[in-house]
Amino acid sequence: MRILLVGSKNNPQAVDARFQLMAYFQSQGIGFESIDIDDLPDCTFVYSGQTLEQLDPRFAGGFQMVVALGGDGTILRTSRVTALLDCPLLGLNFGHLGFLCNTVEGNLIATMSEALAGEIAEEKRENLYISVECEGDDEGLAIEGPRTLFALNEITIARGASGRIFNFDIDVSGDRVARMRGDGVVVASATGSTAYALSAGGPLVASGYRGMVVVPVAPHTLNSRAIVTAHSDVVEISIADDQPNGHDISFFVDGDVVEFERPVRSVVVSASDRPTRLLKYRREGFYKLIAKTFFNMND
Repeated sequence: MRILLVGSKNNPQAVDARFQLMAYFQSQGIGFESIDIDDLPDCTFVYSGQTLEQLDPRFAGGFQMVVALGGDGTILRTSRVTALLDCPLLGLNFGHLGFLCNTVEGNLIATMSEALAGEIAEEKRENLYISVECEGDDEGLAIEGPRTLFALNEITIARGASGRIFNFDIDVSGDRVARMRGDGVVVASATGSTAYALSAGGPLVASGYRGMVVVPVAPHTLNSRAIVTAHSDVVEISIADDQPNGHDISFFVDGDVVEFERPVRSVVVSASDRPTRLLKYRREGFYKLIAKTFFNMND
């Protein structure tokens, strides 16, 4: 077995935990590689066709498990790597919220031993497959970068540097649902429903649900509603052509800005064929966790 350890050098607790696990792996004869979160290869474009070995020679031979030491931000960035590796991801919380991570109660080594023994349940979290079309794509202009992306939580289309709201259309599986004017829109997985989509007024959706949530952000209308889709649905967000200030928008994947060489025209989002294989203790179910995290229900 070979394990990838990921953590931040700026988090003292995570650094200490990483050294403990490295010593443990050495004592057990387990192969490992330790990489700082900022040194991970850029796997934003998971579907670009490049392999991890091409992006970073340290990934030659693959890994059978990835251990992320930090908070949910560490999990989100590491999930892009596990999508290419197709291996389980164990998150150990040394961050702030840690909704996607496991709380280390007591002995770190005991927790790691349970994971290696297969005693921590694996949850397959639905991810998003994102296809982006930019202005000029249908005019034969050269495409300078890949157009397909991956997200565990959400994609966000938001107003740009000018700060001006913009018009956009929402289609679900070919049917026009709404035209809106506002700050933007979030398309989230069930996992992402507890993040930005929730802050924008969306519902909490059980983590095992395989559909998506579409939530407008600060829409300038009295008729805005969040939409919960089915697993097979395809969501398309189109930037309207009648923008008074041009297509000044920003594009984010799991909180990270993604830039294209030309303005974004439309974004198509569907369920990915690559789930995140998250290792999670079952001592706290989804509803008990949201009761404690979002409703302050502490038994």
